[in-house]
Amino acid sequence: MQRRPKVLLLIPHLGGGGAERVIELLARGLSLEKYEVHLGLITQAESGGASLPSRVQVHALGARRVRAATRPLLRLVRRVKPDLILSGIFHLNFLVLLLRPFFPAGTRVLVRQNSTASSALNFGGLPWYTRLLYRLLYQRAERVICQTQAMAADLARELGVDEDRLAVLPNPVDVEGVRGSIGHGALRQEDSAPLLLAVGRLSREKGFDLLLRAMAAVRGEYPGVSLVIAGTGAEDAALKADCHALGLDDMVRFAGYLAHPWRLFPQAALFVLPSRHEGLPNALLEAATAGLPIVAMPACEGLTELLRDQPGVWLAAEVTAEALATALLSALCKLQPGERFAHPFVDAFRFDRALQAYESLIDQTLAAKP
Repeated sequence: MQRRPKVLLLIPHLGGGGAERVIELLARGLSLEKYEVHLGLITQAESGGASLPSRVQVHALGARRVRAATRPLLRLVRRVKPDLILSGIFHLNFLVLLLRPFFPAGTRVLVRQNSTASSALNFGGLPWYTRLLYRLLYQRAERVICQTQAMAADLARELGVDEDRLAVLPNPVDVEGVRGSIGHGALRQEDSAPLLLAVGRLSREKGFDLLLRAMAAVRGEYPGVSLVIAGTGAEDAALKADCHALGLDDMVRFAGYLAHPWRLFPQAALFVLPSRHEGLPNALLEAATAGLPIVAMPACEGLTELLRDQPGVWLAAEVTAEALATALLSALCKLQPGERFAHPFVDAFRFDRALQAYESLIDQTLAAKP
């Protein structure tokens, strides 16, 4: 019997944002007839928490943080001896590529870029040497997986990544799973009280502070409007303080982390993406899967290209609270209660299609000379 190639998928932990969810979906969907699939959880101490096939081998390393995981990650790679490693988030990508010279000979490495690199660098908050790490380390990967053509062009133009190392693959979205799960115990809002929904990590680049300021303006026109923000992160306390200072405590609910945020979709009048910069967030694609109207910031070129002129989508003119408020008011003025849209652009991200694209790239990479 021919040996199945070993594929090691790496993320910090389960239950994170869209990047972690993509890798979890791949772990669930990659063919176990073709591959021996392993999932490495860098900062998670126990292997539970995901509904994965029993033949997927989960390794919880329990490191305090990603940058402190050098030794446990090396031990894992040397023990498993994977034919291919796929890392799913940029700071973990750096560690994997930094350690690559110490991996067993012939180990291939794919890394998935989960943001528009130049926007993240220009936004600030990253160490000064991050740009240098991109330039030096991404050349060590067989391929760098991008979510849009615009993201790939950005890596080539701004950070000098060779174009032949770049691959554009769609985010996998569990369309059937989302559509099959919505509506369980959920009730639509009353016509006079539209509920807005936003999902994401509570960090500055996600723009929830801008959304709160926009909601203060929206309230003047729609006093019954309410907002649910689902997510956790470093900005939790600051955002709640902003909410209180703006007098929005009675209209904004912080729901914390939700493993299945789409359970709230039937209640929502629309989905809001207030990000200052983005890659291509799965939360938005899942909302589109359920047909929700969408109001979004023009957070990156790829996202803007995807959403521009789409029915049921309102793009803010610029990344400001004022522009977001204008887009929200325009949407609320035009939408009928409970109105939904087909959003045909989601079809390109269906799980089966995305999975086929990922398996094709894995096979190509394994077939090529190291």
